[in-house]
Amino acid sequence: MALAGVLYGWNLSGDSLNSFYSAAVYSGTQSWKAWFFGSLDAGNFLTVDKPPFALMVMGLSCRVLGFGAWQMTAPQIAAALGTIWILHSSVKRAFGHVAAAVAALALALTPITVAINRDNNPDTILVLLMTAGAALALRATRDDRLLPLLGSAVCFGLAFNTKMLQGYIALPAVFAVYLYASRLGLRKKAVNLALAAVALAVSSFWWATAVSFVPADDRPYIGGSTDGGAWDLIMGYNGLGRVLGGEGNGGGGGGGASFAGTAGIGRMFNDVLGGQISWLIPFAGVALVAGLVRCGRAPRTDATRAALVMWGGWLVLHYLTFAMAEGTMHPYYTTALAPGVAALCGGGGVLLWRAFRGGDARWSWVLPAALAVTGGWAIVLLRRATGWNTWLWPAVGVVMVLALVGLLVLRSAHSGMRLRLLGASVAAALVAALAGPTAYAASPAFGASGGMMGGANPTAGPSTGGGMGGPGGGGGGRGGFGGGGGQPPGGTRQGGQAGGELPGGGDGPTTPGGGAGELPQGGGENGTAPGGTTGGAPGGMGGGGGMGGADSGLVSYLEKHQDGATWLIAVSDSQSAGRLILSTGKPVISMFGFTGSDNAMTPTRLKELVKKGELHYIQLGGGGRGPGGGDNSLPAEITAWVQQNGTAVQASEYGATSASEAGSGDGASTTSTVYRLDPSDVG
Repeated sequence: MALAGVLYGWNLSGDSLNSFYSAAVYSGTQSWKAWFFGSLDAGNFLTVDKPPFALMVMGLSCRVLGFGAWQMTAPQIAAALGTIWILHSSVKRAFGHVAAAVAALALALTPITVAINRDNNPDTILVLLMTAGAALALRATRDDRLLPLLGSAVCFGLAFNTKMLQGYIALPAVFAVYLYASRLGLRKKAVNLALAAVALAVSSFWWATAVSFVPADDRPYIGGSTDGGAWDLIMGYNGLGRVLGGEGNGGGGGGGASFAGTAGIGRMFNDVLGGQISWLIPFAGVALVAGLVRCGRAPRTDATRAALVMWGGWLVLHYLTFAMAEGTMHPYYTTALAPGVAALCGGGGVLLWRAFRGGDARWSWVLPAALAVTGGWAIVLLRRATGWNTWLWPAVGVVMVLALVGLLVLRSAHSGMRLRLLGASVAAALVAALAGPTAYAASPAFGASGGMMGGANPTAGPSTGGGMGGPGGGGGGRGGFGGGGGQPPGGTRQGGQAGGELPGGGDGPTTPGGGAGELPQGGGENGTAPGGTTGGAPGGMGGGGGMGGADSGLVSYLEKHQDGATWLIAVSDSQSAGRLILSTGKPVISMFGFTGSDNAMTPTRLKELVKKGELHYIQLGGGGRGPGGGDNSLPAEITAWVQQNGTAVQASEYGATSASEAGSGDGASTTSTVYRLDPSDVG
């Protein structure tokens, strides 16, 4: 846990955080209504495209401690350390202290887990809740008590309110283990499971139910939905759409292929995901199968087999879901695999060791073979990282070979120097197996990464695949402050990140528009929450880069001429709105949500806001409807009405003397223009 605390907390800054979620957390500190709904802006026009539980936790921390990077990430780091503690405790009860220590170490050093635990995405809290749910279910199975089973159901329900259906992936394993391995009679187990189902339903659906009871006119539009409601978000964009594609998630491998490679059974081992999660999966698979075989004649209620089925089911269910998902699939989703992999490496590894030392020649080859495969796969992964720590893969190979020789030669040692050498061989094998993931895991904290470490798509280690900013990235969008209006969620960095610091040094280039009153385009992803300030930036989290490259004079002009409006401006997408919220501390409308497919802004709604004086400025940009789909006529209607009734803001009005000064000057063709609208403009 101390090692993990350093890896997760060292050298943190707002630059590595996701501005989409940062803006929502900030808005939640300004409005309890925004906190409850998970609104992107404190004016409560639109929510983020996830349920709000993780945002609620971070929002409470920032309300108590003040808004800033460490205040936002403190509960994330605490949750990550809690996951390690819970996994250690659960594995220890089933397999012993050594197994628990190995499992905790493997979890702490999983590269993608280190990357996401340094971020403000909801996955860290999701993994904590699911791990707690699995551990409590194992306790309920072992002790025949109802309360831990109900606690497990509540944890999975809260996980649902963190990332919806992803929080349910491990539930079939929980059900199978309790139903099979509990000592209770079938009728009693059925009653207990029914009570747990009630607890699961209540803890899962309280938020969506509460949202549905609030009239649509009195609540924000639920981002990611097609009708503004929470139930549509559950079943569509954050439900089957993630697996099957569509519902704003792309389809046929399109959405997923942009970030994590093409869907297929081998996806976890590809160039994008391999170095993030796959290091120990081969060993975990061998340990699972061998462990189940070794437990074959154990009683039905055997705690060791129950633990193997739980963590093995966890691994298999998550692996298949992520590997075959045709919808949006980000590398950091795979952090949910880590507890299952780690538990099997610890617990299953100890079972393999006992079999290796047990005197049965049929088992003498299994542990060495598993370690040999692990070492060989580590070499493959390290060689993919061309020019990165080129000394490491030969060292891993040499150490693993020496360790295997020591294990085979000294297998029957029982005392003296031979036993100590056998212990040294085991230690060497552990070092060789963990050297690669450790090097990757250290990169986010200590700046030794050639890959992408940013809030939208956090990864560890060097860049090895096209899914992270190379070919197949997210498409263009409507444009706006910070660009990327139509990107898939957390879109890939196509031309650099607006103003944020790129791994390896240097500031990410921006892709400005040009022309009078234009708001320069940014880098095309969620962006960051950098440290500078412009205007009334909240807690130093905003800044020029955080605006997506928008001209500071134009932002000052908008603030000066807000004239009592609720919102500073309306822009096309949530990435752009989030950066502006962080830069100014003022509510900003995202008209079409994160993927560009939300129908949150309609001509009728826009006219209503203008007529009431709640909105004066709207930004119109180039580009088409984002890849999320939706009604293409909607932005066209809004554009036509604004251009007909509004007045374009000229560059001279906020201090620029030419189009080149209005933008950043790199001549991008996609432009955007700000218009002023007053109540008198509404017919």
